[in-house]
Amino acid sequence: MDEVILVKKGDQKSELKRPGRHYRLMLKTKQIESIVAELDPQAESRWFQHQGEEMHLMLQGEIEYTVGEHSYKLSEGDLLWHLSNVRHRAKNIGKKKAVYVTVSSPPTFMWGDL
Repeated sequence: MDEVILVKKGDQKSELKRPGRHYRLMLKTKQIESIVAELDPQAESRWFQHQGEEMHLMLQGEIEYTVGEHSYKLSEGDLLWHLSNVRHRAKNIGKKKAVYVTVSSPPTFMWGDL
């Protein structure tokens, strides 16, 4: 593996669009992956539950992120960390597009199941 990986804007590894949702896989190694997620107003992800841990950094807009039985309101600059084996999902609760970065380890995100 390389010691340094630089991913320039527009050079994502892959991209997936669903109605109201847009995901860009920016980086994936044996230990970590990074995804930029965009949710249109009122759009929500499906529920996820998988091995590992992850953090979400809000870049724009507002989301409600539910982990297990608890929901957290995130806005620009907020960061949320959680274990991935607890059911979780994101919902845009704002009036503008929400954009956030998810970093997870190990890279167990179910890319094809979005």
